[in-house]
Amino acid sequence: MTDSTAYLEPNEVERLGIHIAPLQIKMGNQVFQGIDSDELFRRIQYGAPLPISLPPEVSTFVDLYTKLHDQTDQILSIHTSSKLSQTIEKAKLGAEGLLGRCTIEVVDSLSTSVGLGILAKSAAKAAQDGMPLDDIVRLVRGMLPHIYLVFYVETMDFLERGGQIGKAQAVLGAMLNIKPILFMEDGDIIPLEKVKTTERALEKLYEFVTEFDTLEQTAIIQRSKEPIPESITLHGRLQQNFPNIEFPIIQYGPDLSTHVGPNALGVVVYEGLAF
Repeated sequence: MTDSTAYLEPNEVERLGIHIAPLQIKMGNQVFQGIDSDELFRRIQYGAPLPISLPPEVSTFVDLYTKLHDQTDQILSIHTSSKLSQTIEKAKLGAEGLLGRCTIEVVDSLSTSVGLGILAKSAAKAAQDGMPLDDIVRLVRGMLPHIYLVFYVETMDFLERGGQIGKAQAVLGAMLNIKPILFMEDGDIIPLEKVKTTERALEKLYEFVTEFDTLEQTAIIQRSKEPIPESITLHGRLQQNFPNIEFPIIQYGPDLSTHVGPNALGVVVYEGLAF
């Protein structure tokens, strides 16, 4: 099992037998489940309150675990970083009712979006191949330090709301047109560097990826479904440097949007495991 912050294609969810716990998005007094990024950004553009991500209720996990227990007595539940959401905490509480009857391993991915999707898919494939639960948990935990997410944002409002930066920094950043480069470290989003132009921000993303000797899976994440000019530019440069690597351009989900806003661009890298 994973949650709706994970980037997964619908056919992958069905083919690999992955079950999804849905997060919700709160905007003012309204709570949405299943809202997509386009609709979220449209509401923000027309003045809706800044969104907040809400974890699944404990009862949601109880229901999901109970249904899965009808099919199995071993469940691996991998979820979005505990630094960004209370989903892990809710999952652990939901698992308590099945203690002694079902083994439920709840794993903090220290990641989200594409990173979480990579972990969920790897775990599901290992399960289909007959790998024991303990070994799958070790596999997933071994992958955690090798998944990286770095991006830049056009506005600091969402970072201020999430507590990653202070109000004074956000105001000063807006005045100076600063674009912070952000890095996901130990499950938390932290400011890494500040640049003043989009061209420089793209250069920083390019430089980050080219520092890796091996790339097993990568993706460019952006605000829209259709590639934007900045993504196309970055994609072209990376493809020249890594002609045998695919760099899919994908839209980041509404949950990540609550942390980085509607105008972020980033790259996800999984460098693979060395054996």
